[in-house]
Amino acid sequence: MKLLRACLLLILFYFICITDCATFRFASYYASHMVLQQKPSQAVIWGYGEVGASVTVSLYKGPETILKKSVAINDDAGVWKVLLDPVDHGGPYWLLAQQHYQKDITDLALHDILFGDVWLCGGQSNMEMTVSQVFNASKELAKAADYPNIRLFTAALEVSLMELDDLAKVDLQWSVPTSENLGNGEFTYFSAVCWLFGRHLSHQLKYPIGLVESVWGGTPVEAWSSKRALQKCGLSHHEECASERSMYTGEMAGPCNYTVLWNAMIHPLLNMTIKGAIWYQGEQNTGTNTDLYNCTFPALIEDWRLSFYEGTNGQTDRHFPFGFVQLSTYQKKQQNDDYPVIRWHQTADYGYAPNPKMNNTFMAVAMDLGDESSPYGSVHPRDKQTVAYRLYLGARAIAYGEKDLPFQGPFPIKFEVFYKESYINITYDQQLLITSLSDSIFEVLCDSMDETVDSWSPVAVTSACSRVVTVCFKGCSQISGIRYAWQDWPCEYKKCPIYSIQRKLPAPLFVKYFKK
Repeated sequence: MKLLRACLLLILFYFICITDCATFRFASYYASHMVLQQKPSQAVIWGYGEVGASVTVSLYKGPETILKKSVAINDDAGVWKVLLDPVDHGGPYWLLAQQHYQKDITDLALHDILFGDVWLCGGQSNMEMTVSQVFNASKELAKAADYPNIRLFTAALEVSLMELDDLAKVDLQWSVPTSENLGNGEFTYFSAVCWLFGRHLSHQLKYPIGLVESVWGGTPVEAWSSKRALQKCGLSHHEECASERSMYTGEMAGPCNYTVLWNAMIHPLLNMTIKGAIWYQGEQNTGTNTDLYNCTFPALIEDWRLSFYEGTNGQTDRHFPFGFVQLSTYQKKQQNDDYPVIRWHQTADYGYAPNPKMNNTFMAVAMDLGDESSPYGSVHPRDKQTVAYRLYLGARAIAYGEKDLPFQGPFPIKFEVFYKESYINITYDQQLLITSLSDSIFEVLCDSMDETVDSWSPVAVTSACSRVVTVCFKGCSQISGIRYAWQDWPCEYKKCPIYSIQRKLPAPLFVKYFKK
């Protein structure tokens, strides 16, 4: 009933907006202190006004006019939309929008506008955790004043049964970072992962970064997906969620009905020109359509890309970079394999990113960052600094094209099975840093005649050097598969067995089946 009541209120808001759109105004996410996407893209400015009026948008740097664009309002809803000429990074600028209607002239002005790269941050509660909730929170919050060229924006938590053109509400209007807006309570705003990621980018790129948060804890990927995306995976947008939500209680259990967050918190942003997106979500899908995540997640990425491309008249890259966090941990004694299955499906079952089904993506592995004593529950580890840094490395390589930059952990490229000696050589794609020779993190699928059913059994690592790991499978006359780190909680904090020599990035989990 609460969801239905909220949706009815939003529908009422929508129709009030339609009737009230004659008021000359910007759309909800245009305000002083904002960051607009730099060249070669063109930033989009839009809003509402009188049907039949003309609108002129002028950009100034001090008294100097940088550009001027005009458009007539012919849309029945009174919507106007202007594509600015490409502007190089920097600022501050100020922007004047003037409506000419009959004999009246109405002015709107925004100041302290910067041009740089705009990143959208989405997902559920691990993206929603604020800076006040991470390790060394006081130290991190004290750094806010050092980055005045990063600007923050947060969409409010809203749901809708229909696609909204504009946000119903804004939680944090465009702002310069402060310790107050970065540490505003728990699971509110501003996102620690988003902030720390943007801080790394700002430090590296030396120009403005805009960070847009649109997240809600305890939500499945289906809630953030459009009808079009769901249909690609055989799901109807009319379906309601049926999920196990044991890890979330009270306010932490967000809405899970299909499309309601796409409608209210993503669709309104589609006219915003962006550089890319980062995403931290998947915990809720350990109990919702788990086996479909290898379709629903890639479908969301592809659909967001197409939708932002169309919404900005081609100014957002059709294949904009999309980074994501592979799930961390939840329970040490978890008996099912929902977490490793979701981790695998997050890569469309390739195990790494980018891959043939997920181009221009990058992944931060987090399964070695478990935090059993987190006061927010073990599903919410506090080390968001490492998560953000691993995302940042991926962004430098994929979004900004840095060649030869290590940004992902080792992944196997060759398997050699020696049945006579009962061992497997696993060759990785880069030099390995071996922290331990665990006797349980590798498992084989044993088809021994002695077994009544096929079963995964842990196997010992007998040697590891350079790029090759050797495991022994004595006791199995035949094996049909091998896998690595296929547990909810595969290792202690930053102590998984295999990392890369460079940057010490953890090897992601994998599963490999052999032909019988």
